[in-house]
Amino acid sequence: MKKTLLIITMLFIVLISGCATDDFEENVGVCPVVLSSNPIDGATGVPLNQIITITFNEVMNPETIDESSIIITAEGATVTGTVAYSGSTATFTSANALTANTIYNGRVKTLVKDADGNALQTDFLWSFTTGIMPIVESTDPENNATAVSLNKIITATFNMPMNPLTLDDTTFIIKQGANTVGGAISYSGLTVSFTPAVQLETNKTYTCTITTGARNVAGTPLAANYVWNFTTVVPVIGNPPPASTSNLFFGVFGGNAGMTNQGLFTVVNGNIGTTAASTLMTGFKEVLTGDVYTVTFLNEGLVMGEIFADAPAPGNATKAATALAGLNAAKAAYLSISPASMPGGIDPGAGELGGLTLAPGVYKSDSGTFDITNGDLTLDAKGDPNAIFVFQTASALTVGDSSPSSVKLINGALAKNVYWYVGSAAVINYAGGGVMTGNIIANSGVTLSSPANSTNASVTTLNGRAISLVSSVTMVNTVINVPN
Repeated sequence: MKKTLLIITMLFIVLISGCATDDFEENVGVCPVVLSSNPIDGATGVPLNQIITITFNEVMNPETIDESSIIITAEGATVTGTVAYSGSTATFTSANALTANTIYNGRVKTLVKDADGNALQTDFLWSFTTGIMPIVESTDPENNATAVSLNKIITATFNMPMNPLTLDDTTFIIKQGANTVGGAISYSGLTVSFTPAVQLETNKTYTCTITTGARNVAGTPLAANYVWNFTTVVPVIGNPPPASTSNLFFGVFGGNAGMTNQGLFTVVNGNIGTTAASTLMTGFKEVLTGDVYTVTFLNEGLVMGEIFADAPAPGNATKAATALAGLNAAKAAYLSISPASMPGGIDPGAGELGGLTLAPGVYKSDSGTFDITNGDLTLDAKGDPNAIFVFQTASALTVGDSSPSSVKLINGALAKNVYWYVGSAAVINYAGGGVMTGNIIANSGVTLSSPANSTNASVTTLNGRAISLVSSVTMVNTVINVPN
């Protein structure tokens, strides 16, 4: 009896509504229902570009699915958008990006009907909350920063984790004027980093842009392009020029401590000297006169210029006086390139110059040492043959470690215009090989190559000068080409 009453009741409902559920009479229409929505009810962190979808249990009448039957609201206001229908799914596309951190309410009204004219029995209601919008919280350099280092790695830090696949050279763009700067982009934590492929130029303004293509892990993009700029360091101007290299009479000078050569492949294309006795000049032969300074069958370097030292012979008082004048000229040059005379130098690589390409200017190590051990250093005169490069280190200069490094010149740079102010000692390519460039003036000694290379032909080249004001100079199978 109860079952009969239930069937009669359901038939009554069908007569009123015009549809029934799937498991009832086969000849009665099926009620359309919403099977699912995207975002689902209660969803959070929804992307701001979310296309909202509603999927029905059957094919619907597309004429009943429009902006009047599917409505999205936020904070009581209707969201403007377009409704489309395909298969059994309706889509709502907002005319504008959704608002971050906002509750949205969706409603599918009973106006929607299936292909047989059966209507949704009750409004389908659901809600979801959008995610927090990603923003750039900070940059390095900051916006409008000045005096930015030429080897600066440019970074931007977000307020939330980002999708690293959306951070590349199309979404993180650095320009100098109309020219795009090439570089490598990496992402770690909340920070994206841009490492320029070549050193930045002095006194130039760079514009950085992170576009709306950058998205967080939920797919939410920046609301708008984030743009900032900075200006690189201005070259030091107004400093007196270094003492002319024409006053540096010597290509190699061993202070008052002398000079030593080991090996048979050393050639000095210039003059060498010391204010010490000639007995402290070992391993050299003056080609023009044939004078020898303590040579052996294993240690004989050729000097194409003259050798100047005090007595005993072949040294003498006249040669010693010339050596003293050369020492005084070297001291004057040393002072002329000191931080006191040429202040304002920058440290472009935190003490490591290897792998850099530098423009003319003054460079000073913040730590007190300069190394060229991570690849070669390239000096770019940018077409100016008078371009000056000055490097100042309060302590040591080290070029090369387990393998040689070189200092290369491009675009008109000249060896005579490169200066190295070294507060203590300089060690050049101790492992042998490599090409060093410039006028090295060190207070406490210069070493070129090492005794381990004395019996092989691993020649170290210096296109410049090796001058020590106090201590000795040691070279092993070294070729020195003194610039004019």
